[in-house]
Amino acid sequence: MVGRTRIKVCGITRPADAQQAVAAGVDALGFIFAEKSLRKVEPDQARRIISALPPFVDAVGVFVNADPARVRELVEYCRLTVVQLHGQESVEYCRAMPVRVVKAFSIRPETSDQQFAPYAEVAAGLLFDTWHEQLAGGTGQAFDWSMLAKFAIPKPLILAGGLGPDNVGEAVRQVRPFAVDLNSGVEVSPGVKDPGLIGMAVEEVRRADLAAYGA
Repeated sequence: MVGRTRIKVCGITRPADAQQAVAAGVDALGFIFAEKSLRKVEPDQARRIISALPPFVDAVGVFVNADPARVRELVEYCRLTVVQLHGQESVEYCRAMPVRVVKAFSIRPETSDQQFAPYAEVAAGLLFDTWHEQLAGGTGQAFDWSMLAKFAIPKPLILAGGLGPDNVGEAVRQVRPFAVDLNSGVEVSPGVKDPGLIGMAVEEVRRADLAAYGA
């Protein structure tokens, strides 16, 4: 799957940020429901924002070890089209989800593709993020992307972790991911996006696509 790197902006909490991200050309917006996140959004707010989205923009719910019944409830209530799971959710957990699943993994020196290979049958994509002792995402830090080259990745690769206008182009050129996931790198504060940074990041991805694929 080459030709155009898909772009997701995560940690959406405000309607204006959603509208500006869509106007910049992103493919998906992320809504974080994890209790400990600085970017946690309330279901009513997520529902309002998602109901105003145009067609062909995915609404991604981000969860960490949430009760699966609660996830299914929020999928229906907020009209989520994808769930992104950042905890220790099992293959069986993923299989029980009512929409497409992106399973996230935090990259550590000891990470092995044996950890994510079993998810090939239940996940639409695999997301790779920076490991942090206390955070399950949104660290604002990039990991060593060259580590991904040693893995056999059976599903579309989504790259996350400290991506912004200053490094996302190089990330696309080096990793050639199916998609990139932007969060803290396009913010002025947690949950408050900067439309200028989003626009610059999108432009950097497009430049890298042109160089890599001639798209």
